[in-house]
Amino acid sequence: MDLKAQQRSKQFHTWFFPVAFVFVLWVIKLIEVVFHKELFRFGLYPREVKGLIGVIAAPLLHGDFSHLFSNTIPLLVLGAGLFYFYRQIGYKVFLFIYLVSGLWVWISARPSYHIGASGVVYGLATFLFLSGVIRQHKYLMAFSLFVVFLYGSLIWGILPLQQGISWESHLMGALAGIVSAIYYRKKGLQKEQFVWEDTPDDEDENALWKQTEIEKFIPDEQLQPPNITYTYKAKHSTEKPEES
Repeated sequence: MDLKAQQRSKQFHTWFFPVAFVFVLWVIKLIEVVFHKELFRFGLYPREVKGLIGVIAAPLLHGDFSHLFSNTIPLLVLGAGLFYFYRQIGYKVFLFIYLVSGLWVWISARPSYHIGASGVVYGLATFLFLSGVIRQHKYLMAFSLFVVFLYGSLIWGILPLQQGISWESHLMGALAGIVSAIYYRKKGLQKEQFVWEDTPDDEDENALWKQTEIEKFIPDEQLQPPNITYTYKAKHSTEKPEES
């Protein structure tokens, strides 16, 4: 596969699932409006058996088009980031956040119908931010800062400050994102490391630190001691040389 084909394949896998998921959300909302259906009753209702279906159905349902649109752009941006940087585990992370956050809401939230994909948005945001910090990969950390820049204000959504907003879904989605970032921390891109394959100095007889300053800059073949021949000329003297 050539380079262009690889790039097209990566772009396809980056955008396919986020676009398909958002498309399903809009189709469901249009069906609800056109056929005058009130599908919120399929939402998540905590601690009741009938509400368990909402673990799967609740993220697919929205109160109105404004609610749906507010989740559409984050789902596309964060979803694309997930499948671009974490293609190997992207579907696992998404499914974990989707199901676990819903289950936790069913266990702990107020007795009311909870609908909307905001919990998934919070889960994706916290996963992408924390995962980039944990891995300390330069590209992932840069995307983490990008997520904070765009969606840092989401932090206020996990507090019970506004009526009619399922802050429990936001909080549980964020916690699911944190757990998934820690659980999958060893999967995908990791911090760049440099390994030097060289002979250790203590095993190398020619290591520079074992040579004198002169030997460092003289080739080995020139380090052999020179052969010096001394020639003595006898003097015309009657004295005898001293013996040692």
